[in-house]
Amino acid sequence: MKQTLLNIGFGSTVVAERVVAIISPNSAPMKRLKDDAKEEKRLVDATHGKKTRAIIVMDSNHVVLSAIQSETLSQRHATLKESK
Repeated sequence: MKQTLLNIGFGSTVVAERVVAIISPNSAPMKRLKDDAKEEKRLVDATHGKKTRAIIVMDSNHVVLSAIQSETLSQRHATLKESK
């Protein structure tokens, strides 16, 4: 079984098939989602100290932070799905 990896910036990747949502972090509900995940130890910070520009929700209920724009990640994800 071959897994397709989605580049989320700075050499970090996630398994593309396990991504549930890629969302912008600017709204209050998304900030609450991030805070709840951090409190429950489900948060993975892949920003390397940069500003969070996208929140990736995984099927394992983990929340991954990325410094790459959510639109860019969505395009990369769609491209990976098309190439299958």
